[in-house]
Amino acid sequence: MTTNVSAIDYSAFLRQQLATQPHNVMSHVLGNEQIWIKRAGAPHGTGRYRAMAMLAGLLRLPVLRPVPNPGGPAAIATEVRRLRDLAARGVRVPEVLAAQENGFAMRHLGRVGEEAHSLGNAIERTLRAHDPAAVLSLWQQGLDALAHVHHQGTCLSQAFARNMVRDPSGAVVCIDFEDDPAAVLPLPLCHVRDALCYAHSTAIFLHQSGRLPEARERWAAWVAQGDEEMQALLATSIRRMGWMRHLPASRRLGRDLQRVRAAYDLLVP
Repeated sequence: MTTNVSAIDYSAFLRQQLATQPHNVMSHVLGNEQIWIKRAGAPHGTGRYRAMAMLAGLLRLPVLRPVPNPGGPAAIATEVRRLRDLAARGVRVPEVLAAQENGFAMRHLGRVGEEAHSLGNAIERTLRAHDPAAVLSLWQQGLDALAHVHHQGTCLSQAFARNMVRDPSGAVVCIDFEDDPAAVLPLPLCHVRDALCYAHSTAIFLHQSGRLPEARERWAAWVAQGDEEMQALLATSIRRMGWMRHLPASRRLGRDLQRVRAAYDLLVP
């Protein structure tokens, strides 16, 4: 949708679109800029979180303890609060332009009319272009962004490469904050959770590009920069996930398990 305005009243536009837009998340062009409006969806049930908590207990992997996303207005409040907090800490995130109980408006991360691609998509494109050096470089960029977040005393929500977007300058911007891991988990465990999410979403590209050995060295150096509690929790988690070494590296059991196996190969020195 395109709207021509001379002075943008984001709050008024937000109220209008929340009442009329047909989808919960939509893009709008206002004058010379593009924004996204996100409306609260239905509240989420809690059944799957109880199941995940039981699994985490059985496996003795506290890093797998679920971080509830309640959905509805509560998720909107969480995301707005987290976006503002992260921005105040110097973390690159979408700018919140206006907010109310059932939705908020944020600035588009790319140029007007152009899609802002995720880091995961960027890595896949370089992989298809047979550019292994670029795969490793982009992967390192995401790892550096994650280190910056942790050094600011906070964490992401789901630190997958799909939730890291590259802006027109090539910088990594983090998105998707409907839950708050630090509200239910100790911060060092949140940092381990971030690390495992990132490894799970990217290691397969490193394996396919032939850069896994070099990336393993960089990963070890990255972990060594973390605090001692984070390092200990990560080491314990990896040790208790030792069964992953027995997963086949081929796609016989599906791409999801292939991702898990590649992540384990990255994590283990």
